[in-house]
Order: sequence, then C-alpha cells, then structure tokens
Amino acid sequence: MTEPNLVDQIHSPHDLRALDPDQLPVLASQIRSFLVEKVAASGGHLGPNLGVVEMTIALHRVFRSPDDAIIWDTGHQAYVHKMLTGRSSDFDSLRKSNGLSGYPSRAESDHDIVENSHASTALSYADGLAKAWERRGLLGSRHVVAVIGDGALTGGMAWEALNNIAASERPIVIVVNDNERSYSPTIGGLAHHLATLRTTRGYERFMQWGKGVLQRTPLVGRPIYDALHGMKKGVKDVVAPQGLFEDLGLKYIGPVNGHDEQELEFALTRARDFDHPVIVHAITHKGHGYAPAENDEADRFHGVGIIDPDTGQPLTESGPTWTSVFSDEMVRIGHDERTVVAITAAMLGPTGLERFATSYPDRTYDVGIAEQHAITSAAGLAYGGLHPVVAVYATFLNRAFDQVLMDCALHKAGVTIVLDRAGVTGDDGASHNGMWDMAMLGVVPGLRLAAPRDAATVRQELREAINVQDAPTVVRFPKGALGPDIPAVRSIGGLDVLAETHAHEVDVLIVAVGAFGAMGVDVARRLQAQGIATRVIDPRWVLPVPAEIVDLAGHARHVVVLEDGIREGGIGSAVTDVLRDAGLRTPIRVFGVPRAFLEHGKRTQLLESLGLTDQQVSRSIIEWVAADPSSEPESADATQAPTQSQVPGSASP
Repeated sequence: MTEPNLVDQIHSPHDLRALDPDQLPVLASQIRSFLVEKVAASGGHLGPNLGVVEMTIALHRVFRSPDDAIIWDTGHQAYVHKMLTGRSSDFDSLRKSNGLSGYPSRAESDHDIVENSHASTALSYADGLAKAWERRGLLGSRHVVAVIGDGALTGGMAWEALNNIAASERPIVIVVNDNERSYSPTIGGLAHHLATLRTTRGYERFMQWGKGVLQRTPLVGRPIYDALHGMKKGVKDVVAPQGLFEDLGLKYIGPVNGHDEQELEFALTRARDFDHPVIVHAITHKGHGYAPAENDEADRFHGVGIIDPDTGQPLTESGPTWTSVFSDEMVRIGHDERTVVAITAAMLGPTGLERFATSYPDRTYDVGIAEQHAITSAAGLAYGGLHPVVAVYATFLNRAFDQVLMDCALHKAGVTIVLDRAGVTGDDGASHNGMWDMAMLGVVPGLRLAAPRDAATVRQELREAINVQDAPTVVRFPKGALGPDIPAVRSIGGLDVLAETHAHEVDVLIVAVGAFGAMGVDVARRLQAQGIATRVIDPRWVLPVPAEIVDLAGHARHVVVLEDGIREGGIGSAVTDVLRDAGLRTPIRVFGVPRAFLEHGKRTQLLESLGLTDQQVSRSIIEWVAADPSSEPESADATQAPTQSQVPGSASP
C-alpha cells in the first residue's frame, strides 16, 4: 500500500503537531525525497538540510512558531523549516528571481525571524530578543530558540553571545546542530570538545577514541590525551555534561541522536520547561539519507548546482572559473614563494585553497568561521616574515573591516586578501552579494586593491599583490565562469588600454573595473558605431586611483566608470574625487550597483534589472553625450537619482 503524501498535508506547524508519532519517520523520509528532487533541479544547500530533517520536525512539534521564535544560524539550514511552515508548493521557484529565498525571509513568512545568513549571529539575536520580551513581560509565555551549527560555534561572536546568555539566566534554548562540519570538517578547540561530548555514553569508548584520534592530532593531541588519561577525577567527569557548557553557566542536555525525532522531542521539551538557558546538543550527519551526499567527503553536498537526483552527478559541464584559476595559480606560487601561506575561514574548497592545502598542508591554516581572527592572525604571520593569503567570500570581509584597517593597514602588514564572489552574485540574495568591498576598503590608508578582468590578469595581479610587503593588498573577482582573455591594445603606466579610437581627444573615456572589462569593450564598439570616439582602460589596480587616469581624462570630453560594486563611495566616486582635486571638470557618469539590498536571482537577471548590460549602458551613454551634459550645473550631486533617460545603475555629476 502506498504511503500518503504527508508533505502535501503540512500547511503550518499546527498540521505537523496533529500527526501521530508513528507517522513522523514516514514524513522525514518524504521530506528528504522532496528536498533531493527540488534542490537537484534548482541548485542550493542540499547537505545541510538533509541533516536537520528530524531536528526541524521536533522543533516545530515542541515549540509554537511564530509565537515562539526559532532563529536559524546559518539560514541555509532552513529549507525544512520553510516546508513545515507552508511553503512546500513554492520550492520549484527556489533561489529564482521573485521566488523562494534560499534563506529565511521575513517577506515570505512570519515564521522567519533573521534573514542575515552570515554565520555565528543567531545567539546575539536571541539574546536581544529575550531581553526585549523580558522587558515586555512576554518571556516565559513565549520562548526563544536559536539553532546553531554547520561550524558556526567556531565564530567568536557566538562565544561573546554565550557569555551574555549564561550570565543573564534568561530561558533561551540553544540547539547545537553538531555535524562535525561547516563547509568542510569543523576546525578548532571547540570542535574537539564537541567531538569528545559525542562519546559520553561510554567511558571506554571515549578512551579508545582519544587514543586513536587525539594522538594523531598535531602538536597538542598527545599531551591532551596523556593529561586526560591521568586525571584523578576520571575522564568521565571531564567529558560528561558538567563540562564546558555548564562551566559557562549553561544547562546541558545531550548528546542527543539528531536523527531520532522522539528523542529530540523529549530533550527539547525538557529544555523548553527549564527556567534558565539550556544547550541541547544534537548529533547529526550532513547529507543524511542521501547516499551521494553521505559519500561526498569534500562537503557532503553542502551546496550543489543542478544535479541528477539519482546519482548526484552534475548535469551541466563547467569550464574554468575565476576560483579555479586562482586555485591553480596559488599552487604555482606556493612552489615559487616559500614564504607564502594560506588562511581560510572554514571554506577551503569554496574559495579555491584546497589544492594549495593538499600540496602544502603545513602552510595552510583553517581558522574556522572567524574572519576577524583570520585577518589579524595574518597580520601576525606577516610580522613574523611570511606572506599570508587570506581567501574569503567578499561578503564575509565586511565582518573584519576593523582588522583590515587597524591590524593590517595601520601596521603596514604585507597581507594579501583574495575576495571570491565579489560584486553581484545573485542566487543567495542580499547577504551574499559581495558588492560592498570596494566602497568599504576605499577609506583604508595605504591599501591597494586589484580587480582582474580575466584569467590572465588574475594570475598577474595575484603575483603582484604577493610582492607587496609593506601594505595590505586585495584581489577581487566575481563568481562563476570565465570568458576569454581580453588582451590589452597597449599599456600606459600600470593601466591597460583595451580599445580606443585613434585620436588625441576622445568623446568618452571608459574606466572599466575588473570583470566589467568585457562590457567596456562591447560598449566601446557600440559607441564607435555611432561615431563616438571612445577609449577603454582597465586600471588593473583600482585603489588608490592611478594617476594616469587624470591625464587620460584631461583628453576626454566625458568620463564613464563601470564597476561591479556599490556606486556610492565606490571606484567611480574615488575617480570623481581625484579628477576634481586635479581641477578637471570633465563630466563623469558612474554605472554601478545602487545602495540597496538586492533580492535573490541569477546574476544576469539582476544586472539587467539594474541597467548594467552592454546594450543598456551604451544607450544611456549615447543619450548622455547627445544631450551635452557638460552644460549641467557644476554643483549637481554626483550620485543623483536617475532621470528618465538614465538607467537605475548609473549616476552623473
């Protein structure tokens, strides 16, 4: 007899709570099948969600969302939560424009509390919410639950929050989804502690584990094992629940089998009814129940593209990517430059450092989800005579701005920061678009920032960055596939000229930043077809603004800047300031990303919606030149709102 489709019967957590306990294993199995089918078709975070099926079911049976707040950290674990709160029918639109977000979204549901998908933030949010509800007399009748996992407890912000939560004694339930992994296996002392707690059910089992694992841990493993083995109080007291968390003042429940829904319900009910902060430690397996994910040692299908749901194999062939070119060049640099070391914040594979780590394991440092620590640790490495390369997603550098400013730049540290997924990335939405970096870093004294336009310049500019020993350097590139190399027509100082009309004076000088180099060349072709003399330059190193741009702008009637970053305060603003400081009043227009949070969708769709396509930019420039904007008042705002003839991504003085 065919089992009824229980997924289709769940329109709210109330429907879930109405199910009999013996129906829940069937529901869990159907949810996993649903996830594999839908995520295989759209791409997304598959492994993390397969690992939290029973946990999410138990959470919504014990707590009464949205009256009780369930806060997800990180939000990519929330697909099952979306299903149980009535959004299963929307999964065909997952991560598509105007469709279902890949993260919690307040616009979608009252059940979604925190949209930000940066890790290690949920405990702070829970602390603040509990304080607010306490002040309003709501805490107790309403509960605050924070679900943290996928390595997020390796982030220092989580421990700052734990310190406050433990001291306050407010009844917050913290569910630790312990799957031993973030993108890849979780690194650090806390990870080792949680690994110990996983084995509390048997003293001898722990000692066997300690002998086999701790003795293989470099440097500290053998001393730790020897110390534990010889403790008079006994190892059992060290690894029992009165360990680390209760020393902080947090009640500890666990470890709990994270794939036993009834055991989870029992533990969560105990935690809910306790009048103090409680840790519920659940052991889960990322990718659970789907063999291709379980067998994937790299990241358990943390994030996948479009795949065959039966085999897990990708259905689209991918050529070279920006990340893969960086990855290959880092291995070559590692061979040539013995002082170069690499740092990752729990993202060895996604940022392209895995091959370097394989070739040079003793020169690779995974610091966990701790970008602040990564940058300052890099400054220490530089002071010690090495040249660290810190590879992070551009959006995550936001978390470490003070460390770039005060620990690297102030100390003139030779640190290279490589920003993957810079600019508009698309599918993961507002918190993952890496478009803030150039505007943010433009205020850092002495910092130099390169924006490669193709594979060849990734390799060149990365090596140039590593040769800088007295200042921080940044190399940034976007997500995805690479186009063909764009050769320079000639070079002027450090600039590359990509296309030009042979004339001393040109109508339009186009400053094309990074990956927008190809756009600049195409726009020039379109302008030249309209009789508009054009020169396209790639500054290569865009911060500080190269002095040669001033001279070239002095021989142009108009200047255009194309940048894949925030327009306000970005490279266009910096170029405008340099030209004005030099006494040039050449009209300038900046095409970039407006100061707004962008919704999820494909990069190409988002760029088109912003007016940042070859055709849209060309049309806007042609209209601008035809209208002779040099007659406009000099006091006009350089970031004014677009007129009807302007596209959303442009601004001009």
